[in-house]
Amino acid sequence: MPPSEDALLLLRIVERHLRFTAQQALEKLLKCWIVLANQEPPRSHDLVELAALAEVDLSETLLALQPFAVEARYRDGEFPLPARRELILSNLNELVRVFRDAAECVKDQDR
Repeated sequence: MPPSEDALLLLRIVERHLRFTAQQALEKLLKCWIVLANQEPPRSHDLVELAALAEVDLSETLLALQPFAVEARYRDGEFPLPARRELILSNLNELVRVFRDAAECVKDQDR
């Protein structure tokens, strides 16, 4: 295989990992919120279920990360990002900020 094909293959692998990582970050954020509400998070990758349990409204952009939990990791095919990377990261960072602020408030109340 020529170096250009090797490089393209590696880029496809990296893109798949980025998508999976974004989905996993969102899943963990939702589970964090569920734990913060003193509940046991389910053993689930379903973002809709987790968002409902966390009582969090997710943007369509973030909900569109769902296929990257399992399908995109184990099936061949095209799985394009649902939005620009910058938008996805911005949405995730906003959730991190909100959840961190809430966790700090709860922590202060526990003292």
